Amino acid sequence: MEALAGLRRPNVTVPLAQTIAQQYFGVSAVEVTELGSNQDRNFLLMEASGNRTVLKIDNAAFALAEIEAQNEVMNTCVSAGVSVAQVLRNADGSLVRTVFDADGVEHFARRFQFVPGTSLLDAHFLSAVMMQQVGSLTGEVSAALTKFTHPGLERASQWDMRRAADIADSLLGSIADGRRRERVRAAIKAARIALTQVGELPVQAVHGDVTDDNIMWGGPQNSSQLTVLDFGDVSTGWRVAELAVTLSSLLQHAAERPLDVLVAARAFHQKQALTSAEVSALWPLVVLRACVLVTSGAKQLELEADNDYAAERIEGEWRIFEEATRYPLDVMRAATRAALHVQITETETAADAAKAATSTKPAKEPQVESGPFSFPKKKRFKALEGSLLQSPVALHRVDLGAESVWMDDGAWLREGAEEQFIREAFSFVGQPGESGIYLPYALERLTRSRINSAEAPKTIPFGIEAYFTQRTKVFAPFDGEISVPAPTLAKRDEQQVVLTASDGSRLVLTGLVKLPQPGPVSAGDPLGRVASSDSQQLNRVRILWVSSRATSRIPFFGGDELAPAYEQLTIDPAPLLGLPREEERPDAAVEQDRRNRVFSSAQERYYVDPPEFERGWKHHLIDTNGRAYVDLVNNVAGLGHSHPRITAAAEQQLRLLNTNSRFLYRQLAEYSERLIEKAPNSLDTVLLVNSGTEAVDLALRLAWAATGRKTIISLREAYHGWSIGADAVTTSAYDNPNAVGSRPDWVHVADVPNPFRGKHTGPDAETYYATELADTLKQLDAQGKPVAGFICESVLGNAGGVLLPEGYLREVYAKVRGAGGLCIADEVQVGFGRMGQGFWGFNQQGVRPDIITIAKSMGNGFPIGGVITTRAIAESLGNEGMFFSSAGGSPLSCAVGLAVLDAMDEDKILENVANVGGYFKDRLEMLMAKHPLIGFVHGAGLYLGVELVRDRETLEPAKEETMEVCERMLHLGVIIQPTSERQNVLKIKPPLCIDRESVDFVVEALDQVLSEVVATFAPAHA
Repeated sequence: MEALAGLRRPNVTVPLAQTIAQQYFGVSAVEVTELGSNQDRNFLLMEASGNRTVLKIDNAAFALAEIEAQNEVMNTCVSAGVSVAQVLRNADGSLVRTVFDADGVEHFARRFQFVPGTSLLDAHFLSAVMMQQVGSLTGEVSAALTKFTHPGLERASQWDMRRAADIADSLLGSIADGRRRERVRAAIKAARIALTQVGELPVQAVHGDVTDDNIMWGGPQNSSQLTVLDFGDVSTGWRVAELAVTLSSLLQHAAERPLDVLVAARAFHQKQALTSAEVSALWPLVVLRACVLVTSGAKQLELEADNDYAAERIEGEWRIFEEATRYPLDVMRAATRAALHVQITETETAADAAKAATSTKPAKEPQVESGPFSFPKKKRFKALEGSLLQSPVALHRVDLGAESVWMDDGAWLREGAEEQFIREAFSFVGQPGESGIYLPYALERLTRSRINSAEAPKTIPFGIEAYFTQRTKVFAPFDGEISVPAPTLAKRDEQQVVLTASDGSRLVLTGLVKLPQPGPVSAGDPLGRVASSDSQQLNRVRILWVSSRATSRIPFFGGDELAPAYEQLTIDPAPLLGLPREEERPDAAVEQDRRNRVFSSAQERYYVDPPEFERGWKHHLIDTNGRAYVDLVNNVAGLGHSHPRITAAAEQQLRLLNTNSRFLYRQLAEYSERLIEKAPNSLDTVLLVNSGTEAVDLALRLAWAATGRKTIISLREAYHGWSIGADAVTTSAYDNPNAVGSRPDWVHVADVPNPFRGKHTGPDAETYYATELADTLKQLDAQGKPVAGFICESVLGNAGGVLLPEGYLREVYAKVRGAGGLCIADEVQVGFGRMGQGFWGFNQQGVRPDIITIAKSMGNGFPIGGVITTRAIAESLGNEGMFFSSAGGSPLSCAVGLAVLDAMDEDKILENVANVGGYFKDRLEMLMAKHPLIGFVHGAGLYLGVELVRDRETLEPAKEETMEVCERMLHLGVIIQPTSERQNVLKIKPPLCIDRESVDFVVEALDQVLSEVVATFAPAHA
């Protein structure tokens, strides 16, 4: 072991490597560059032809059987479809040569395929998408090697995680910094103890070093291509150690959020299901890997002070150690188990582990309690249960969660809201036997949330908070040992008493008076009392029941990434008060799995690990942990989420009547008249449907019926809907990669007038495009395909809020009408005041369409769509039959639509759009001056787009960077998504009530993230 704990690299210089390449491999290298390695030597060979390969000189400590095992492992991975850097055969068919270094020491040498790209080590920040890909890759390697055997696998290695604690212990003396050395010593001890408490761990062939340093990434242009390098650590080892090694390497990319790497663990688990024992062992092994890295790195620098490779990596290895030990080990083990949804088995107690260690019977293979797509219900801890109270009582349950009606209309944001609601709750205490109120275990309290915050709020209580109407004595529910910690605050309600049970669980009660003396107590002995409470005087007791698996302090409130871990380590104390246990907390991963089982894969979704949202308010979305996010994408909720006026209107109408438009009722005409008032003169007829897709479909039918023609002209990169008709005029390559070439013969696709990327971008661009369209109209007419209509969004929404060249629609509309066609303005996304210049998007172009399609903001989230046109055009539809939409124009739809129009006036929405929209764009343009990654800021009002490019001259789309930005912004509390057929534009189309405070928060977050992303993709932005 000591012999391998730090090995000198072969004494091979660049000139000698060039000689070896020529003499032993027949490669005439015109350029040789040394690559890094801790214990071997690697050289990049460049031939005159440009061909590149890698020469590897293996350390003399490794036998031929080990080298051959590596080669066979590579072949096995290739056969399983894993991308690896393969060893190349020599002219005689051999894979290995014997060479001599400058000291005359014999070594084995091989030549490898060169893999272009970037080492993941060079990435500053890795998104959830990238970490998921890395986890999948490691799982694929592990699955490929499940049944692989070879004599060369049985080797002594300092990287064998079965020996990690001993190796790290033996190298501790190489760490010169005493404080760091003692921290590593403590981490080794804690991890060693933890590993004695798990069952048998499966053993198989492992790569041993699938890390950021040994994964080549295809770069931004090929971001999904990951290739495994360097099989020099192949051996037999614990299967779960393969994943632990990968996770440890990802920690230096986690930006002080170590739990972010668990997305890689979940991805591995999908490919190679872990046992319960392996999940328990995973984080202790991550810690031990970090300890081995820092100790062996220190030892290597002792041996070779000039080892630049080791010197460059030592601080990164210390970052890995810091992140691996950022949180207590018991918390990280619980977080890992929660993330992988694998339950604790009975054989995993310390006693069982000790028993298994002394047993002569063969160890059983641990049971896999959850497979790749299985999410079992969480098991509650078995614990001693008695009663805290002398006799049963009934308490009124107070729900301050995200879905509670008490949280409606933003009430949770009021100053002192939580205390106010608790006081009000006493008015509900009146049911027979009720003697107080309680706030349940693990139910988030939205009253503790904050808006415009980059930090997740601590909203989830891991215990119960109770208030009694009468002075109440509290008793020990089981035998145990009492301790009374010194109060952290002078306030009486912060006094604590801790009862530790024989099973190691701890009952922590805060807020009692008349506390007992420390020492042993029996079930039924008094622990103190709680003073009475009412709406005027509140005296609480908090009850936190901590499981025996928790060795660190557990806070009463949490809500950040550690919340699932704290839930794993605590027990609902409800039975101690005679109350029912709470139902399981919502779990976004479980909900996503549930959705995946019933939805088509064609259904789009946001994010790799999406939050679960169950409430919205104004321009904020609130997840089931009570965290508020700024919503930049929900243009459907134009007035803001959960608008009180809209809610009231819908509720009132549902109490009265809801039928269809064949019947006579007042709201249909009233709503239609209000819409006509907003429309240009001469557009005097309304047809109501359920969605924007239906509105576009109906507009096409109107154009056909009114003109007696069929041909429709739409623009490239447009999106108009998903029905057969609306999809026919949709040309976005993102929604359909073959869109332009697969349009029906009645659709003609015109060039998109994009002033940033289009063919014509300078002055008079509108005239160039209009002239081209005029030529197209003549050609179509000559082909016997005269135009029926031209459809265009007033702003290129799907392209990212791109404004049309000034005057474009004015010239095009004139030419289309001159050819006998109708002009259709698709205002589904940009209408209803979003552009900040009047009610309609086409106001910016100074035109009057013949047909307007509308939806989205019409109902503020309620499904309403419509068409506004002239009486003559609308009447032409009668030539084809009757028109009817079951829910279009229903009393309920009309009531909601009217409420939206009223609220727009009351809330001064148009003024807010002009004010905040202009401010938002100004701030984004200031960011553009700072960050070259921003190529352009599109749009106006509150339909904006931030286009990201790798080069402002070539306009190369920064697609992968855009996805990284979106994932990272989610961590900071901002919902933003990519758009355009290149997927490189950040779409900004928030509810129209967004304010300047939220804009400032978003821009500051974006400023931070852009810097991080450029560092991640540094080679693309050099």
